[in-house]
Amino acid sequence: MATQLVEPQPEVSSKDHRLTLEDVEVEVPAPRKTLRAILKERRRALLLAGALALLAIGAASWYYLSSYEATDDAQVDGHLHPVSARINGTIIRVNPDVEDSHYVQAGTVLAEIDPADFQAERDRAQAEYDRLKASSSAAADDVTVTSSGSRGRLDLATASVTEAGESVASERASLEAAQARLAQADANFNRAEADRARYERLLAKHEISQSEYDRVATEAATDREAVTAARAEITTAQKRITQAQSRLVERKADVLAAGSAPQQIASSRAKAEAALADANRAKAQLTTARLNLDYTKIVAPVSGVIGRKTVEAGQRVQPGQQLLTIIPLDDLWITANFKETQLRKMKPGQAVTVNADSSGLEYRGHIDSLGGATGSRFSLLPPENATGNYVKVVQRVPVRIVLDPGENRDHHLRPGMSVEAKVRLR
Repeated sequence: MATQLVEPQPEVSSKDHRLTLEDVEVEVPAPRKTLRAILKERRRALLLAGALALLAIGAASWYYLSSYEATDDAQVDGHLHPVSARINGTIIRVNPDVEDSHYVQAGTVLAEIDPADFQAERDRAQAEYDRLKASSSAAADDVTVTSSGSRGRLDLATASVTEAGESVASERASLEAAQARLAQADANFNRAEADRARYERLLAKHEISQSEYDRVATEAATDREAVTAARAEITTAQKRITQAQSRLVERKADVLAAGSAPQQIASSRAKAEAALADANRAKAQLTTARLNLDYTKIVAPVSGVIGRKTVEAGQRVQPGQQLLTIIPLDDLWITANFKETQLRKMKPGQAVTVNADSSGLEYRGHIDSLGGATGSRFSLLPPENATGNYVKVVQRVPVRIVLDPGENRDHHLRPGMSVEAKVRLR
């Protein structure tokens, strides 16, 4: 039965003690829903909530998938440094720490080649260089001596020519003076001879004394001797002129010889340059000998892990023969082969997450560069698409991914390991 609620009423007067329907409020209960209706409403609400959840999940998935590009076709790459012999010889010692999978520091002596022959070659080259260096120094000094000596000889020869010319002029003046004295002596002799002949006639007539005649005859004989002496002096002066002219010719020849001073200096310089070139060649040979001696110690070019060790003590090696390989673990990168359809929004600098299959660890990096060609173009037999049965195949492009600094601090990554790369496009 329905329960009726009656609100308390105020007191009524005796005059009006009857209640009316307006004075009483009655609460009527709502009709009760059935169980089927309640379940239907709940089912509808759950379906609506599920649809909204699926829509949200789809939108989130679409946003997530459109923000990343991933591939499992990726591997760790690195440099493989081959260590080879640079000279031929016999291995006399191998470092005991040099074994496969051992870590070595850069500069570590890995093996040694017998240095005896190379030490002898270095000593011979050193001696040859010292000898040619001394010859080069002597040739350089000869240039200075030849230069100064040639110029001095030229100046001396020029002065000698001038002196010889003046000597010829002086001798010619002496000849002219001798000729003048001869003319004077000849005139005196003619006069004295005439006096003697006249005095001889007077003596025959006994007009003069014998002593007077003798005096005049003596003067005539003296003048005759003076003429003879003057003629001899002329002959001597002519000979001196001839000698002076000969000296002048010789001095001119000396000038011509000294005039070749530039050629002599050039020849001396050429000899000095040739000696210097020989010394430089010997120096280069000495440098080569020293390098060959240094090459007897085979050192590690980089720090890393040793692999493919084939060198042993007593082994005869040749230049270029590979002895072992060093793999540096601090210089690794990832080569990820993405489909060409995945490269639409991919560019250098985008962040990358790398998951290593070997350890399950994640590493962070970024795209360094995109490959210049697809991987198929580098294969031994590239595909030929100019055929009638062409089938389009999605190609893959290698993408170089560089790890952030310190990511491979533990050196878990090794070249050749498989990894998964995921690029964040936004």
